[in-house]
Amino acid sequence: MIQFHNPDTDVFVPDTLELMAALSRTTHLCLAAHQDDIEIMAYHGIGECFGQRDRWFTGVVMTNGAGSPRAGIYGGATDEEMQTVRLREQRKAAYVGEYACQVQLGFTSSQVKNPAETAVVGDLKQILRAAQPEIVYLHNLADKHDTHVAAALRSIAALRAVRDQVRPKKVYGCEVWRGLDWLPDETKQALPVSERSNLASALVEVFDSQISGGKRYDLATAGRRLANATYSASHGTDRESALSFAMDLTPLVEDPQLPVMDYVLSFIDRFRADVAKRIRSAD
Repeated sequence: MIQFHNPDTDVFVPDTLELMAALSRTTHLCLAAHQDDIEIMAYHGIGECFGQRDRWFTGVVMTNGAGSPRAGIYGGATDEEMQTVRLREQRKAAYVGEYACQVQLGFTSSQVKNPAETAVVGDLKQILRAAQPEIVYLHNLADKHDTHVAAALRSIAALRAVRDQVRPKKVYGCEVWRGLDWLPDETKQALPVSERSNLASALVEVFDSQISGGKRYDLATAGRRLANATYSASHGTDRESALSFAMDLTPLVEDPQLPVMDYVLSFIDRFRADVAKRIRSAD
C-alpha cells in the first residue's frame, strides 16, 4: 500500500479499480509538473494505450495548480478555488483518455524545485515500484520552465533510486515549454501522434480554465505537432500528420553516475557542431 506524504494527494481511477491494481497494470507512465502537461507532452503514450487491454497509461502531476492564470468565468476565483478547478480538469482528462490511474500529489512548486525536499522523490519512488512501467515520459531537461526542469530532475532521482527494481525500456524527455526540433536528427526521438486527432484535441480542450485564461494550448499543441511532422525531413513526403519530439533520457537512468548537466549539454554541443558544419560546407 502506498502512503503518500501529502494528505491532499488525489487519486482517481476511471474504472474504479483499487489503486495498487490500477498502478500495477501500467505500461506507460508520465511524471509531470502541472495539470495539462501530461496531455501536451505524453499523448504518444495515451494514444498507444487507448482502447487496449494489455497497455495502460498512468499520469502523475506533482504540483497543486496554484498560481494559474485566470480570466472569464474564472476571473474571480481564489487560488484555492482554482486548485480545485484544475484538479477536476485533470480528472476529466484521465476519464476521457481512459487512463489506468491519475495521481495528483499536490505539492507546491517551491517544494518540487527544492532538491532537499525528500517527499517528492519519495512519492515518485513508491509509484514507480508499484507501476513498473515500460515507458516513462518526463519533461525535457532543456525546457525553459523552472518547475518543469525541477520535476524532471526529481523524477530522474527517483528512477535512479529504484533502478534495481524498476527498469523502463525507454525514458523520454518531452516538449512543453521548449520545442525539441533543434535536436540533431541522430539523437532526436520522433514519437508519432497522428492517430485519433479527435482524442488528442479533446484531452487538451478539457482544460478550459487555461484556455479561457488566455493560453490557447489546444491550438498551439496541435500546431507544434503538425509543424514537427512537416519539417522533420526536407527531402520526402510526410509519413505522419503529427509528431512529438523527445530527448532520450534513458542513459541517465541506466548510468546513475552520468552527470545530468553534461549529458544535456552534449545535445547542444552536437547541435552547435551541426550548424558549424553546414556553414563551413556552404561558405
